[in-house]
Amino acid sequence: MAGDPHANSNTASANPLAGDPELLNDFILESREHLASIELQLLTLDQEPTNAEAIHAIFRGFHTIKGMAGFLDLDAVRDVAHEVETVLDLARNSQLSITSAVIDRILESKDYLNGWMVELETMLQTGKNPSVPESSVLLASIRSLAAATPSKEGLAATRPDDKVPTEKSTRDEAERAPEAALEPKDPVPEDLRELHDLSGAAGPPPEHATPAADFESAKSADTRNAGPRSIKVDTAKLDYLVDMVGEMVIAQSLVRHDPDLALGQKSRLARNLSQLARITDDVQRTAMSMRMIPIGQLFQKTARLVRDLSRKAGKLVELELQGEDTELDRNIVEELADPLMHMVRNSIDHGVEPPEERERKGKSGTARVTLKAGHQAGHILIQISDDGHGLDQDKILRKARERGLLDSDAHPSESEIFNLIFHPGFSTAEKITDVSGRGVGMDVVRKHVQKLRGRIDIQSTAGAGTTFLLKLPLTLAIIDGLVVGVGSQRYIVPIFAVREMLKPTQDSISTVQGRDEMAMVRGSLLPVVRLHERFAVASRYEKPWESLLIVSESGGKQFCLMVDELIGKQEVVIKSLGETMQNITGVAGGAILGDGRVGLILDLEGLYQVGSRE
Repeated sequence: MAGDPHANSNTASANPLAGDPELLNDFILESREHLASIELQLLTLDQEPTNAEAIHAIFRGFHTIKGMAGFLDLDAVRDVAHEVETVLDLARNSQLSITSAVIDRILESKDYLNGWMVELETMLQTGKNPSVPESSVLLASIRSLAAATPSKEGLAATRPDDKVPTEKSTRDEAERAPEAALEPKDPVPEDLRELHDLSGAAGPPPEHATPAADFESAKSADTRNAGPRSIKVDTAKLDYLVDMVGEMVIAQSLVRHDPDLALGQKSRLARNLSQLARITDDVQRTAMSMRMIPIGQLFQKTARLVRDLSRKAGKLVELELQGEDTELDRNIVEELADPLMHMVRNSIDHGVEPPEERERKGKSGTARVTLKAGHQAGHILIQISDDGHGLDQDKILRKARERGLLDSDAHPSESEIFNLIFHPGFSTAEKITDVSGRGVGMDVVRKHVQKLRGRIDIQSTAGAGTTFLLKLPLTLAIIDGLVVGVGSQRYIVPIFAVREMLKPTQDSISTVQGRDEMAMVRGSLLPVVRLHERFAVASRYEKPWESLLIVSESGGKQFCLMVDELIGKQEVVIKSLGETMQNITGVAGGAILGDGRVGLILDLEGLYQVGSRE
């Protein structure tokens, strides 16, 4: 047995290598990659318990973590990884069947090691000693799995035909041969075993080699054999690079629109400026692509959530993933974690029915939850759908009227009814569970999506299921917008929220109850929001039929934004307005325009809500 099973979690505090932050940080990063892969393979194994490749992949992950942890004197990490490795070795050799209990223990071990990574990262940042729960209970539960397995000798005695190899057994041995090569055939001294596990070498370490050199050598060998070459970069440096590229784009735009150059511009200078613009655009696209990561990493975490929640709720749920390789900004992926979790929890707890109820309705006893991602017109579309009983419009209306969200004589459209579930504290659940039902969650979803400059739509059919559609920008650093003018001011309207632009006729404008100004657009009355009134600026036009109306959508409702003129379409770099101006209602940020002026980026949700309260 490797190490003391009751090793104290403070072992790392006395670790001499804790003073080498670069080495420890490499261990944290690589371990997290292995643990993420382990969870994905475990979920595959949960569906296919006999999947040999998944077992081998999980074994390799724990084996590598064990070796690195032993080298760094992280005894608690090494011990847990070693015990799991022992169980997986039994499974690899067909001595242990993969069951839900086995997968549960391995997932618990994975979570325990994840906790260690968090504590080690905190130690590097704050200097405080790691504080991770005692591992003895977990170790005992893992060992109990191996203890219940017959010994190899016992298995051999009960199989009289083992001495006569069949075609299948020969093929199985051939398939296991590469994996068996991972384990040393010759005894290795105890004091070199962990280092041996790390390097994978069958012989003694090279002469004059130091442990740190062996560690770096092992990593270099892995890199050479890993296909596409890559390096790890601190995300702070990457963010700074993107910010500086944004500044370069602004500077290039200022030079191109400089009035002094326009006066006596020569043809050669014009060509050079065009070449500079092309190169700047390429550099910007490359810098932005460096921050793009596959959404599959986020979907993978959701897969674990579906497994745990469905078992807790006593439901059978199958998760289907599509478009996992769709890439989007890392910051958006991080911000999406919470809303995606809430929507999946809502689908499992409220959306899908128990197996017996589904069978009574003529459905399969196993429900299906689908996560799908893809690109559309420069945006990311994420779809979360289930084949449950759908949203009950009558129940939603009844609850909304009880809470005073709707007048008793109001007749909202289907989309307006569905959007009621995003109100804070709104819930149609008959009972409160420890998963959901308190009305907390869907309002959080909408706030997160709005923060990401996105929108969310709902489609639902009674008895067939519900679909949530999230439309998000590719990145949070750049936005496509319409530059509009109101008096002497410039504003930027995000294109994703714009439906159409029009110059209204005089007879299409009316007032309701002498207060609300409305415009008739394609047969629908839409409220008019005068932008100059929101920001108290002098407008060129006072009459709506002399100005321009931009039909926009916010929270499932459409309205018209009244501006003086459309100046053009522009891709702008979003700049923060600082702490003193960050909470201005209706403003999402600022941008430096090509002529050097600052334009405010509008938050249409905020503008509409202010208008509806007045």
